[in-house]
Amino acid sequence: MDSVTATSREALESSIASATQGILGFQQSDGHWVFELEADCTIPAEYVLLRHYLAEPVDTVLEAKIGNYLRRIQGAHGGWPLVHDGEFDMSASVKAYFALKMIGDSIDAPHMVRAREAIHARGGAINSNVFTRFLLATFGVVTWRAVPVLPIEIVLLPFWSPFHLNKISYWARTTMVPLMVIAALKPRARNPKGVGIDELFLQDPRSIGMTAKAPHQSMAWFLLFRSLDAILRVIEPLFPKSLRKRAIDAALAFTEERLNGEDGMGAIYPPMANIVMMYDALGKDENFPPRAITRRGIDKLLVIKDDEAYCQPCVSPVWDTTLTAHALLEAGGDKAVPAAKQGLDWLIPRQELEVKGDWAVKRPDVRPGGWAFQYNNAHYPDLDDTAVVVMSMDRMRREHGAAGYDDAIARGREWIEGMQSDDGGWAAFDVNNLEYYLNNIPFSDHGALLDPPTEDVTARCISMLAQLGETAKTSKQVAAGVAYLRKTQHPEGSWYGRWGMNFIYGTWSVLCALNMAGVDHKDPMIRKAAAWLTSIQNDDGGWGEDAVSYRLDYKGWEAAPSTASQTAWALLALMAAGEVDHPAVARGVEYLIATQDKKGLWDEQRYTATGFPRVFYLRYHGYPKFFPLWALARYRNLRNTNSRVVGVGM
Repeated sequence: MDSVTATSREALESSIASATQGILGFQQSDGHWVFELEADCTIPAEYVLLRHYLAEPVDTVLEAKIGNYLRRIQGAHGGWPLVHDGEFDMSASVKAYFALKMIGDSIDAPHMVRAREAIHARGGAINSNVFTRFLLATFGVVTWRAVPVLPIEIVLLPFWSPFHLNKISYWARTTMVPLMVIAALKPRARNPKGVGIDELFLQDPRSIGMTAKAPHQSMAWFLLFRSLDAILRVIEPLFPKSLRKRAIDAALAFTEERLNGEDGMGAIYPPMANIVMMYDALGKDENFPPRAITRRGIDKLLVIKDDEAYCQPCVSPVWDTTLTAHALLEAGGDKAVPAAKQGLDWLIPRQELEVKGDWAVKRPDVRPGGWAFQYNNAHYPDLDDTAVVVMSMDRMRREHGAAGYDDAIARGREWIEGMQSDDGGWAAFDVNNLEYYLNNIPFSDHGALLDPPTEDVTARCISMLAQLGETAKTSKQVAAGVAYLRKTQHPEGSWYGRWGMNFIYGTWSVLCALNMAGVDHKDPMIRKAAAWLTSIQNDDGGWGEDAVSYRLDYKGWEAAPSTASQTAWALLALMAAGEVDHPAVARGVEYLIATQDKKGLWDEQRYTATGFPRVFYLRYHGYPKFFPLWALARYRNLRNTNSRVVGVGM
């Protein structure tokens, strides 16, 4: 039955045209797209505290704008959440309060009183996480007894040892190396205003010891590592000075090889801030080139508006550009396709073909060929970006006869094939990063020390290989990947989404992959997934999911108000499963059309992406711009064909 009337066809075309025009307006002069990438209050709060740590000149205008931002996102509960309208988070609240006090807010101001009361009601700042405690130790709020021992000598351990830098994720590795130097030198923040936050504790903060066991940690493993921490605390001062010097030199060599210009080591805020503090602790002044370059890179993460400002955790130009290109290729037209090509041409020289990054420790014979998430991050390309870039380039050459992409596609494919883990899955940055016992060390109270294979990245890599012509019958990589996805499906039909929120994102990723890999739409796992998606549709026709769905005591999808991006994922998933004519799809399309603004875009305050489950979430400002366009154009295109089959990997 054709549920699309002539009027709604006209509305659909108008919506697609308006969304296309809207997103074209964000294209940079050189062809790429980059949208704001917003996290929670912790990064802007840390930025303020970093400036005072270093005793940099006070920028009252910038601080006032960051203060406005922090006050606006304070939760109704009095503290600060990790997501829009989310639950209280202790560490975020402590950092935001500290930053606002540093900016000059009176502790008697109503918002500060509410924050302090909320912190006290939940046991006080003693319940802050390890990263927050390290920050507080440098400011002298707590002593170094409140943080785990991180001997810098760790960098000298051989690979066969239980702990090695290459047995943890890239983000942990780059963050920990300069932090270990700081922990060895134990510097004190300059803090010219002498601001502290003793009032957030229910006891003398200098009396507190180590953190308690985190919920994800095994008691047996935790007790073992806690015992090791106690032993190290006694013997660390006895380590030979020559050994310590050699370890610090090794940490500096590691850092300076990966400094990455103004894009910064790892191209993410935490290691960049730690590097600046590390060089400061080593007596290198603000003009020392590695310190100065990294410090300038931090300022490039700022988003400064008329009344507010905040600091991004990183930037996402490669991700934004390739996803926007996919949406525009789906939309088609004499403006969209050339713009997409310009974006893809911008991506070609950003492929890493020379540097063998940290990933090569476990895959030394694989040639480089990936793309990073950021402008430059040669040591840390990621598989998700690479797969999505390859698929967009392949679409451009196949559908529009564009030349110049063959070599980039071939090298990207080669790299991804070589990066498959032994269980059949793919991770984001590394191979076989499966040392789960390390999440029990005291430092890992966040539970995000590793980068194991995940369903969403695995699906993306399968989608890419399948779009390039492989099937489970012709490719051992695809066969192993599909087997991995088959065994990771949840009983209700969903798949976990590691990098997007959450089961809607994971299920979208997997259904696209299974469709492209030639798995029959009647296969029970596809049918179960499609039925699950239709069962969780909101009454308004959209889809939404809350960050609470990442809870350790797994309960599956958690209801939330509809968002444009999550609705688009659900629609793309259902269409990949062959359900373009399902009433739920028509209702979802109607929801997107009805919620589109006059600029052709969608307003989305809720966070729909993930940095680290339960710890750190992301709001991609581009998601409600390109994903809805993609879904609406896909719907139109499929309705105009007889096959109703999605012929691309995403």
